[in-house]
Amino acid sequence: MMGEVSLEEVSFQTLFKCGQSFSSSESVWGGGRSTTTESEPRTSVLYLSCTGPPSGQRTQSLHGPSPVTTFGPKACMLQNPKAVMHIQDPASQRLTWNKPPKSVLVIKKIRDAGLLRPFKELCIFLTEVKGMIVYVEKKVLEDPAIAADESFVAVKKKFCTFQDDLDDISDSVDFIICLGGDGTLLYASSLFQESVPPVMAFHLGSLGFLTPFSFDTYQSQVTQVIEGNAAIVLRSRLLVRVSRESTEKKVQGPVDETGLIITNGENNASHRTMQYQVLNEVVVDRGPSSYLSNVDLFLDGHQITTVQGDGVIVSTPTGSTAYAVAAGASMIHPNVPAILITPICPHSLSFRPIVVPAGVELTIKLSPDARNTAWVSFDGRKRQEISHGDSITITTSCFPVPSICFRDPVNDWFESLAQCLHWNVRKKQNHLSSEEEEEF
Repeated sequence: MMGEVSLEEVSFQTLFKCGQSFSSSESVWGGGRSTTTESEPRTSVLYLSCTGPPSGQRTQSLHGPSPVTTFGPKACMLQNPKAVMHIQDPASQRLTWNKPPKSVLVIKKIRDAGLLRPFKELCIFLTEVKGMIVYVEKKVLEDPAIAADESFVAVKKKFCTFQDDLDDISDSVDFIICLGGDGTLLYASSLFQESVPPVMAFHLGSLGFLTPFSFDTYQSQVTQVIEGNAAIVLRSRLLVRVSRESTEKKVQGPVDETGLIITNGENNASHRTMQYQVLNEVVVDRGPSSYLSNVDLFLDGHQITTVQGDGVIVSTPTGSTAYAVAAGASMIHPNVPAILITPICPHSLSFRPIVVPAGVELTIKLSPDARNTAWVSFDGRKRQEISHGDSITITTSCFPVPSICFRDPVNDWFESLAQCLHWNVRKKQNHLSSEEEEEF
């Protein structure tokens, strides 16, 4: 006879089903290591970090993969013993440190003179008051206004610099501070292809939907984050793989002037795959061509439709308030596990935006009868052409962006809707007077 199953056992089974791999004797939590003994209950593994499914595998559940809850070498989510299964109540997601943070990456919008004073003030506060190691991108310090400031020389000498696409700082940075608009947060996401340190974003740009903090009180706000007193929202990302089919000759002779290997005429189709982590959206469009974009859309291997129009947007809930909302999509809170599919100017009156479960796998391919190629971009960057035989595979990533909240995930989101997008702003209707009420 089957015995009763506890909630803890259900939690472990559910988490295991999502493709996560754990060890009952040792696990990594942030930058340090925590151990469990064989005598401890097996369910204690539920409160350890998940490392994500093995490469090339994905969950078959309609839920998204269990997100990694270690952010950088030292930050992690505060453990909540009341969490049911592997989905924690978003209202209880709070930042905690297993070791005091010692390093911070400061990202500043390039070529913005209005950010020079806040940047210098923040860096002086972090280095001289908080005694932290500050990482700054090399091109930021090449700004003539910063390079010529003699009063800032002593502080600059304490910086650790890096170059994008050359230096890996993923194991060196404890948390991130962004100065600028939403683009700085997107750029911060692009720097980390796996675990992302917590991100604190100050509103010093134009829109600021993703940047809830005001710089006026930066000292007290940064101090609270360093002390581990902050709510966080896990902004899911998309794991995107672009597979390109390249036809090369079999290795049987010398190489000709075009770079192909001279053979007996037989072809060998090989694939090159590139991988991206996307915070907002993947956009596939018709590029410079005047013809309709004509791409096939597959969900878990089954073709669901063909997009004929200017293109299609595949976005996260965070990206639902960006390009997608301009194309007619609904706005979705970042805690909702989902993927949005939004057509761009479809040549069909019935093609409406849809929301699919976060755990599905989407594939986009150029239709066999397409008259032209397509173009794809990732958060507005890395734009490239897609030809026949190429494919774009999109799933929910195991590595979200832990965005630090000003108050909490719900209030911050509605505040951004009201202040940045003026959601449901309308002149209020006047009430009826007593005489008018009598007439009705």
